Order: sequence, then C-alpha cells, then structure tokens
Amino acid sequence: MEKNCTLCPVACGADRAQKPGACGGGARARVAKYGLHPYEEPCLSYGKGSGTVFFSGCALRCAFCQNYEISHAQAGEELTARQLAALFQTMEEMGAANINLVTAAHYIPQLVEAFRLYRPKIPVVYNTHSYETLPALRAIDKYIDVYLPDLKFFDPRIAARYTGRADYFAHAYPAVAFMAGRRVEMDGEKMVRGCIVRHLVLPLCANDSVKIVQKFAELDTDARFSLMGQYTPHGDIAALPELQRRITRREYEKVLTALLAAVPAERVFAQELSAAAEQFIPDFTPGGSLF
Repeated sequence: MEKNCTLCPVACGADRAQKPGACGGGARARVAKYGLHPYEEPCLSYGKGSGTVFFSGCALRCAFCQNYEISHAQAGEELTARQLAALFQTMEEMGAANINLVTAAHYIPQLVEAFRLYRPKIPVVYNTHSYETLPALRAIDKYIDVYLPDLKFFDPRIAARYTGRADYFAHAYPAVAFMAGRRVEMDGEKMVRGCIVRHLVLPLCANDSVKIVQKFAELDTDARFSLMGQYTPHGDIAALPELQRRITRREYEKVLTALLAAVPAERVFAQELSAAAEQFIPDFTPGGSLF
C-alpha cells in the first residue's frame, strides 16, 4: 500500500504517504465517529449495542450511500495505530458487545498494526461493501471474529450505474465466499464468530436481488442472510430518478419469498420496511448524535 497501492480492486497505484488513494484514504486511518449502535442485527447489537467505528473514505462510493458524508469526503480525524488501539479499549469500557469496523477495507494495514498493539477482549466485526481482494482479506482474517459483508449487485450494469464499478460482483462474490467460510458460534443470543451477509433491496432492482439470493444459496456455508428494506433516498442521486423513492412492499416481498425458498428461515434476518426512515441515517455532523 505504501508506495503503489493495490489494496482494493481499483488498484489505483497511489503513494498514500503523499496523497490519498481512489478510496480517499491516506497513510493513517481516518475515523469519522464511533459509538454504540442499537440497530444492527440483534445478535450483534446485543446488550448495550455494537461498538461501531465509522471510517472515512470508500473504494466503492455508492451514489446512494447512507453514510455519504463520510464515504465521499475527508471527514473525521486521522489516528495512529496506538490511538486506534486505545479506541478499541474505549469501546470495551463503554460496554460494547463487539468492535464493529465499518467500511475499513482501505485501512487494513493500519488495523493490523493496531491489533498487534492491542487485541480486543470482545469479538471484532468486519463490516464491508465486499469490493475486496482476497490477499487483503487474508491479511486481516486472524483478527476478525464476525464478518458482516454486503453483497450489493449481481448485474454489472447496475453496479456501474450506481458505483462506476462494473466488476463489483466479480470481486465481491469470491470475497463473500471467503468470509462466509467463518462458521457461526453463538454465546446465547450473541454471535461471537461467524458471518452475516447483507443485501439492500433497491427500487426497480428486485430481479437483481433475487439473483443475489440464489448465488448466496449456492455457497457451502452456515452464514446468515440479512435482507434489508431500509433504502431511503440519500446521497448524490439527482441524476438517478429511480432511486428517488423507497422500495415498495411488492418489491421487498418478491425478494423475501425467493430468500425463504432458498435459505432455511432460521438463517434469515428480515428487516421491517419501517426501518426506511431518515431517523435511522447516522448524523455525521460535528456534535451530532449517531443514533
């Protein structure tokens, strides 16, 4: 990464000690906000909540991103590896159920350095868009307990329209297959190891979502599948008229029906459509409350 960054599939070749890469990331990890998250899947937000650490920048940069203010901008504060390690300890002291690293793929080398300084005593969750390389995932794997990957798009045309990355599925599916190899372990109602694959249903994309469900069902895994209906118009979507509405119940139920036909119900999380509300979008303004 240091001289010719190929950490993610973009492989922009940036010298990140001198300037940010295509992801917006530089030589140090940049943290926008952190806090206890009560709205993740119940097995992750157990007790006081999931200890989320929101990193700035992103290699995928979806036009509709609910974290648009930080994924597309240099928000937040740069931290050294020692400061990151201290932040993990702070989350533990706050009573977090886990350390939840949100969109941290472009800071894997910095995270590895922080984990070498301090290994959290609670599970570590790797929360990713899945536009990843396998070498990068292997580098962080031994420090991760729970994988929380998105599997966003199947059709290259949809991926290109919303992210500019037509090769999304070609990279994301092998990455998800790798992460879904983490077998599930529970401590009562709390997940301490395993994988939950997420998918957000988008307007006019129900057929693509059904294909995502079918590809997930082909994996040899006990991973859970979390179907999300929370899409709320947000981000830079002025030129994308189809994204300027929420999904319909018919769209969501079409995908849910396909999911329950392909995956055992005990491995499925199905989000209520009432979650599609602006109140659930984190506030990343200075002094704003995350949840």
